[in-house]
Amino acid sequence: MRSPMKTLTILASCALGLLLQPVARASVTADAARAEIDGIDLVVVPTDAKDVVTVAATLRAGDDRSPPGNVAIATLAGAMLDKGTTLQDKFAIAQKLGDVGAALSFSVGPSALQAGGKCLRKDLPLLVSLLAEQLRTPAFTEAEFTKLKTQLEGAIRTQLDDPDFRAEDAFSRAVFPPGHPNRQPPPEQVLDDIGKASLDEVKEFHRQYYGPTGMRLVIVGDVDPATAQAEVRKAFAGWTGGSIPPMPARAPGLAAATNETIFMPDKTSVSVVMGQATRLRYDDPDALALRLATRILGSGFTGRLMANVRDKEGLTYGIGSYVANDTFTDGDWRIQAAFAPSLLDKGLASTRRQLDAWRKDGVTADELARAKTRTAGSYLVGLATTTGLASTILTTLNSGLPLEFVDEYPQRINALTLDQVNGAIRRHIDLGRMALIEAGTVGNGATTTRP
Repeated sequence: MRSPMKTLTILASCALGLLLQPVARASVTADAARAEIDGIDLVVVPTDAKDVVTVAATLRAGDDRSPPGNVAIATLAGAMLDKGTTLQDKFAIAQKLGDVGAALSFSVGPSALQAGGKCLRKDLPLLVSLLAEQLRTPAFTEAEFTKLKTQLEGAIRTQLDDPDFRAEDAFSRAVFPPGHPNRQPPPEQVLDDIGKASLDEVKEFHRQYYGPTGMRLVIVGDVDPATAQAEVRKAFAGWTGGSIPPMPARAPGLAAATNETIFMPDKTSVSVVMGQATRLRYDDPDALALRLATRILGSGFTGRLMANVRDKEGLTYGIGSYVANDTFTDGDWRIQAAFAPSLLDKGLASTRRQLDAWRKDGVTADELARAKTRTAGSYLVGLATTTGLASTILTTLNSGLPLEFVDEYPQRINALTLDQVNGAIRRHIDLGRMALIEAGTVGNGATTTRP
């Protein structure tokens, strides 16, 4: 989102050109060792990264598995994983990781628990064993649970004062129906449910949804596949349970456009989210075409939105367009921007002009060619790091795509035609059925929702 100097832009363009030349490079598919280890889908990819190993995992224990009576249980369960185990407290675990410069963390999303870690080659057995120990035998002590609830409540109250959070949060409820994993519960409900949650409910959630079934684990870097498989087999031996939730119904489109204004006093900018549910999952035929079209509209300073709404007209601090939240389920398409309150109306009008032209006329052949080069180039740069490669593999498999897709992505991008890209815009973007959320010092001092 920040402007690079002209010289750096030229150098970056040259670098991307070199990346896209037909040079020999390792195939992820050929190098990967994939195996099922007691129900865990394990992928190990050796790379040239000296001494460094990255671990990434998902387990289907996301917020969508929380019981109907309490939306906070999945998040609370995931947040308790690093508060100690039945074998050692959190300080002992932190010291073991710190002594070898390793890291391990957990987070909970709408559809999955995510785990990520990094260590040196020699410390992979320690990292894998701690990952298994924290997943399998969290201590779930009352004292840590009480502190955690207070911490989460404080974090949510802080978010309530952030216009970006308020706009994005409301947008999820505007475009996704009740029961859809991407629909966020109101913050007030989350706060109330955290307050009333019991440790017994969290323990029951862990018992019901944590296990090897549906778990994916990716290990990338200076690693021997056979050794990694043996460590995973040893650490997770005897673990049972877990499940894969049924695929939710796709979100229907809105019947008509809807606007919501969230008044927040004393804010210097208004956060805006405009968009709709796409009804597309990442593995759908039009998904890549719509992503590429969306990049042309609003990715960084090369996108139409920044070039016009910000650079030419000076109406915004930042603006971009994105396709998001479509790994496990169908996702959404959105424009996000920030405007000074006095420039909000002009900024929205300018944004709509760009959106209307993009929807009506599509993208040009020159824009498409440039977007293909940049997209493939940035993708290959991402694969050059152990973290980027592990994340890409995990996302690919969670999206229902084969491992080969990791290697094929640049070719699939390059194969997209102008008709496919512009056709995806026409098929999936409906300007008459968009949600518009504004959050900040705007309106008449009241939060309103209107058709």
